[in-house]
Amino acid sequence: MPTLKIFVGTMYGGALDVAEQVKPLFEDAGYEVAIFEQPTLDDLLEPPTELALFCVSTTGSGDFPGNFVPFARAIDERHPSLTELRYGLIALGDSSYGDTFCGAGRSLDALLEEHGAQRLGERLEVDAMETFMADDAALPWAEAWIDEQQLRHG
Repeated sequence: MPTLKIFVGTMYGGALDVAEQVKPLFEDAGYEVAIFEQPTLDDLLEPPTELALFCVSTTGSGDFPGNFVPFARAIDERHPSLTELRYGLIALGDSSYGDTFCGAGRSLDALLEEHGAQRLGERLEVDAMETFMADDAALPWAEAWIDEQQLRHG
């Protein structure tokens, strides 16, 4: 059974809630799903991750949440080759913060691409000013992502 790893960067639990809400969609599509609330680079590399979903909220001035900083820093400092990694990205933010809206998700996208990872489809950016419950946007996006990227197994 193929595996999907969901890496969560969250401050107040919103991104974790999204991860938990979309998990059954991937299980129904034939995946064994693991959620990483305190992700490390080793979680990504051992065993090598072929398919990942990142659910990341933005804090401060476009920053990663505290639980995600060591993970992002490790990628930046250790420069792993991520050419085998295909991923999707759900970024949570608040457009009232202007230029830093979904800054963590955008930064992560650039960082992963810089190390050879391939994003499948478009990044979902959920605006807290428009969507009270992030999973209201994430669930239909995940269903469409599974279908559009032909990720169903079995």
